[in-house]
Amino acid sequence: MFAVIKTGGKQYKVAAESQITVMSLEGEAGARVAFDEVLALFDGEASQIGAPLVAGASVVGEIVEQTRGPKVIAFKKRRRKNSKRKRGHKQDLTIVKIVEILTGDARPSTASETAPAAFETADLSGTAPMAVETADAPESAPVAGEAAHLAGTAPAATEASSAAAAPAEPLEASEHGE
Repeated sequence: MFAVIKTGGKQYKVAAESQITVMSLEGEAGARVAFDEVLALFDGEASQIGAPLVAGASVVGEIVEQTRGPKVIAFKKRRRKNSKRKRGHKQDLTIVKIVEILTGDARPSTASETAPAAFETADLSGTAPMAVETADAPESAPVAGEAAHLAGTAPAATEASSAAAAPAEPLEASEHGE
């Protein structure tokens, strides 16, 4: 069985377990996306062609990776004018693996078939190595210095360190001539 779907202003012919590269979609790697704009369904001898869409049909995919396309260079030169311009561009792309094709208002299979994705957390102090946690593990509370760093403010200084940094009494003006 295969289907023709529309996403990002383009049409793609997809089958189960195939990978397609589409324009950038929201979501992290491992997230499921549903394509509801199914233009046609083909299942061996039976075929359904939508006018413009097939009613009740959808395609479920899983985001494999967020990536960028090859660099495209736009070079413009105006001869005999000493004028030229070179600009580069990389398109944001999403690689999607098609999980299943649904017909007749069928529900997608549960997401528990796939293992939870692991993600990395960085210690902002720079002294500890990165830790890998699973999505099911509770997130630990950040240390006071980390919380202040995340909030964009400096951590509160202790009284002893602030006293050492600033003199206790203001300096008197010198009596050298003024």
